[in-house]
Amino acid sequence: MPGNKLNIYNTLTRKKENFAPLHPPFVGMYVCGPTVYGDAHLGHARPAITFDIVYRYLLYLGYKVRYVRNITDVGHLENDADEGEDKVEKKARLEKLEPMELVHKYAESYHRNMAMLNVKSPSIEPFASGHIIEQIEMIKKILEHGYAYLSNGSVYFDIDKYKKSHTYGQLSGRNTEDVLTQTRELEGQSEKKSPNDFALWKKASPEHIMRWPSPWSDGFPGWHIECSAMSRRYLGEVFDIHGGGMDLLFPHHECEIAQSVGSGGKEPVRYWMHNNMLTINGQKMGKSLNNFITLDALFTGAHPLLEKAYSPMTIRFYMLQGHYRNPIDFSNSALQDAEKALAKLSSAFLLLQELKWEKPDGIVNEIEMKLENFGKECQAAMDDDFNTPRVIAAMFNVIGVVNDFKNKGFKQGVGQEAFENFRKTFTGYYSEVLGLKTEISAGAGGQFNELITAIVQAREKAKLEKDFKLADAVRNVLLQFGELKDTPQGPVFKQK
Repeated sequence: MPGNKLNIYNTLTRKKENFAPLHPPFVGMYVCGPTVYGDAHLGHARPAITFDIVYRYLLYLGYKVRYVRNITDVGHLENDADEGEDKVEKKARLEKLEPMELVHKYAESYHRNMAMLNVKSPSIEPFASGHIIEQIEMIKKILEHGYAYLSNGSVYFDIDKYKKSHTYGQLSGRNTEDVLTQTRELEGQSEKKSPNDFALWKKASPEHIMRWPSPWSDGFPGWHIECSAMSRRYLGEVFDIHGGGMDLLFPHHECEIAQSVGSGGKEPVRYWMHNNMLTINGQKMGKSLNNFITLDALFTGAHPLLEKAYSPMTIRFYMLQGHYRNPIDFSNSALQDAEKALAKLSSAFLLLQELKWEKPDGIVNEIEMKLENFGKECQAAMDDDFNTPRVIAAMFNVIGVVNDFKNKGFKQGVGQEAFENFRKTFTGYYSEVLGLKTEISAGAGGQFNELITAIVQAREKAKLEKDFKLADAVRNVLLQFGELKDTPQGPVFKQK
């Protein structure tokens, strides 16, 4: 069974806690996935990569993980409110598609982008619209326990009633009185006993397309109830880790806690984790500021703010250079620095795969100790709340040793067992934990490097879209310039 040195910052208690699964070695993890009504953008990438790292490291330690990441395809209204048009339905009207046709289109796009970023697929990816029955049953329980009420065919959670026996706001530290002073009047607000109450089920207006029968009305679920119902369905009433962006802390995750307690009397999550936000050139990302960058635009350079295209691994590596609980700012200069650093690290990785140990003239203990300490430093960093910047720093600290193996051979003195253990550890953290792939080999530089990178990415995209004829054609182009190998860590190109 894995050790228990891992410490996770728990948003609920606001401190690092020793991780101890409810049912070791099994771990239940739920992460709020995207609302699929448009192309995936930078805001989707950060939580996906953050919790991919958590998932990967738990697997690396030997835990058995059930990772559930949902798709929201109904009930998420404009401005995260209880009134207004459903985001999916609104976009479907604009694109003249059936809502589920639109969902399929953008879910496929999201999956393709995640695969390019080397984000592992979750164990289960439930769609909200496929779990209406579970949501209705959970709402029934909340009504039975007296924490909800019916109003004009809609069902609302009664915050004031809940607060008489439970704490609301424990996760975010916000209280309802503060929120109330900031709440604007919304159409249909009079249906609620209090502006703080939130919708569990909404009666659909005649023109509303996405609707299901329920004991209360033909309607649709509220956004918050979806995650509570799906996490309970696949992970039980209490599970280990719940993740998401800081923007979901309030009200979404606060409401999840209230719903779970109100329906079953149990706190649903043992460790809450939240990644911080990202900005672009110091500004919050938004379409009105013209700095809303989709992942496809990043990978192709097709945005006025971008000086060039950036590979998926450059984006992934840049995010890993910052701790998940710290804000990060995207800029061309920062991305280009990350690109150079990644190229250096990738070169060391590729070199290490090719090196063959040779018997040294003598054993120098301090070299072996440095290689042995590398693994300890990486594990200590990841055990300290998934500190990927420290892992990357440790990797750069041994690049000089790897280069010396190439330039000086093994005369400096390293035993075979020490070398093989080091290679295994470096490879493991590079590819299995950090999830990095070598996109091209070292050696091709400048504009040629960028051209080859673009061609390799085009082939990977064709493969993901199952356009194997195009993928083979692109491969034939690449073979004119060098050798291309598909490896478990990604495609590797070597210039002639």
